Formats: sequence, structure tokens, C-alpha cells
Amino acid sequence: MNVELKNLITQGIYAAERGNFLLGLVHFEAAAKIEKNPTVCSYLGLCQAGEHRQFHRALSLCGDACKKEPVNSVHYLNLGRVYLMAEQKSNAIWVFRRGLKMGRNPRIVAELKKLGLRRQPMMMALPRENPLNKYLGLLSTRLGFR
Repeated sequence: MNVELKNLITQGIYAAERGNFLLGLVHFEAAAKIEKNPTVCSYLGLCQAGEHRQFHRALSLCGDACKKEPVNSVHYLNLGRVYLMAEQKSNAIWVFRRGLKMGRNPRIVAELKKLGLRRQPMMMALPRENPLNKYLGLLSTRLGFR
């Protein structure tokens, strides 16, 4: 990997992790012209979603990075973040959990904690989606029992 590419990736990651997706996008687009490796694709997708809200393209880029380097949990972190930006929480949780299987990443754990844990259903014998479970849970929460 040449020095220019390495600097572009480092600066792009620094910007993207701080929420400056426009600056990250500039760095990763320049890096993609040199070499389109999985790290560049993953962060380019994250920046595309964060800056331009181009979720379809972002999901494709991040998904490709996960396929090319399936053991790198950072790619799953970025893919999950894109799903969250696209308001697809269940997909994001699934991707985060898959990323944890690839390696214990504290940033994935932090994202999952931020999303929160679900409480146990009121009636364990019934499925979570059952209306009785749903409305009993809502009622008990409003009454302060949970």
C-alpha cells in the first residue's frame, strides 16, 4: 500500500468516526481512485449514507466489503450504521450481532447498548408479537410496573 493511499484512508477514517462525512467522503473517493480495497469501500459507503443519504449504494459498498473481508468486524459496524441511518433497525441489529461473531469489537457493543435491550414478554408462553403480550407490556409500562 503506497503512502498516499494510507494517508487518505487514515484521514478519512478520522473524519468519518467524528461524524464529518463530507470530509471523509472526499478522502475515500480519492482513495478509491487509487485502490478500491474493502476498507475504502466500507467507509465510502458509510460516508455516502451519512452525507448524501444514498442508502442503496452505501449498502452495496459495505456489503461488498463484508463479503471480501468477512472476518473484519469494522465492515459490519459500518454496514450496521448505514442500516440505522436508513431506519432499518432490525437489519442493523442482525448485522451488529454477526459482526460480534467475527470479533469482539467494543464499538459494535456500544452501538447495541445505545439501541437498548428489550424486556421479557409479559406472557412467556406466547410469542413476543402476540397482541396480548404487546398491550400488556404497554399497559404495565404506563402504570409503572416495569
